[in-house]
Amino acid sequence: MARKFLYVIAGIIVLVLLVLLALRLFGAQLSRIAFVPGEAFKDQPALAGDAYASPKMWIARPDIASNPAQWIPTGAPKNISQDNDIAVFFVHPTSYMSNDHWNAPLDNKEANETAIQFVRGQASAFNTAPNIWAPRYRQAAFGAFLTDQPEAAKALALAYRDVLMAFDAFVAAQKPDTPILLAGHSQGALHLMHLMQDRVVGKPLSKRIVAAYAVGWPISIKADLPALGLPACTKPDQTGCVLSWQSYAEPADYKDVAAQQDRQTGLTGRARGDAYLCTNPLTGGARPDAPATANLGTLKIGADLKPGELVAGGAPASCDAKGYLLIGEGPDLGPYVLPGNNYHVYDYSLFWANVRADAARRMAAFSAK
Repeated sequence: MARKFLYVIAGIIVLVLLVLLALRLFGAQLSRIAFVPGEAFKDQPALAGDAYASPKMWIARPDIASNPAQWIPTGAPKNISQDNDIAVFFVHPTSYMSNDHWNAPLDNKEANETAIQFVRGQASAFNTAPNIWAPRYRQAAFGAFLTDQPEAAKALALAYRDVLMAFDAFVAAQKPDTPILLAGHSQGALHLMHLMQDRVVGKPLSKRIVAAYAVGWPISIKADLPALGLPACTKPDQTGCVLSWQSYAEPADYKDVAAQQDRQTGLTGRARGDAYLCTNPLTGGARPDAPATANLGTLKIGADLKPGELVAGGAPASCDAKGYLLIGEGPDLGPYVLPGNNYHVYDYSLFWANVRADAARRMAAFSAK
């Protein structure tokens, strides 16, 4: 009996090793099989013109009860003023992991619940401004980022149509001179970049932008940044500027990711291949590196993606020559570290308290002008 038990254990160990080896050798191929939709892309009509007048189309809005963007973790500093009239527009990252469709149905329960957790864990860093808006939108499926099929670009274009409509409704709901802070993550940051091209560059609205946090999406310094209409943030109290970073623990293996990003054409129409914008969230862009002691608090994330308590002694941060943010060995935040020591899911939570202080500082600087 004992021998049979040992055989079972040995078999399980071998199976686990084989799975890990397959993921290491064929991770990209297996991911495409698992996540890229197999159906043909189906275009969908635009939402009704007044769709975003309804609170049901928003995850966060000032008049929504139990607004997830107003959540504050245990251990967060309470001495940051919320006395400002700044409005925040936040675009959540991909939460639709199914391969059933290229775009998430608005009533998909799992995607909506995950999006709420992202807003609670990320947009909450900006709630020193009480006026936070985060729209629901027909986001592109996770698989759209794993393929070069033309369907992927169509899915992203459909998602962006919704985001742009939501932003126009958001702006229309504000007073004409209300300052605006833009923020997003991953797919949300990509849509934010296009939104800046269409609604900020060369427009009167550009004078009202406190800052734009386009986090978790590569911004080429030469091929993307000039198209956004705002410079990079290089001082902690600078306003009207852009912040961005992509987090990796060391040893960081971003070779394949960088190669894919370098192959893309930037927003200016120029080829990429240069360095990416890396704003150190621990210094507000003032310096490319900072020790762990500069980290004011890291937000723990559970296996269900629910944010928890704020803990001190978090990761250090330094921007390398290519523009990736290196965080040392990397803390144990949860099960969602991607291959290559990619802490993409934790871009905000690694530095939650610093982002909160950074945003409050820029808001105060803008209000003082």
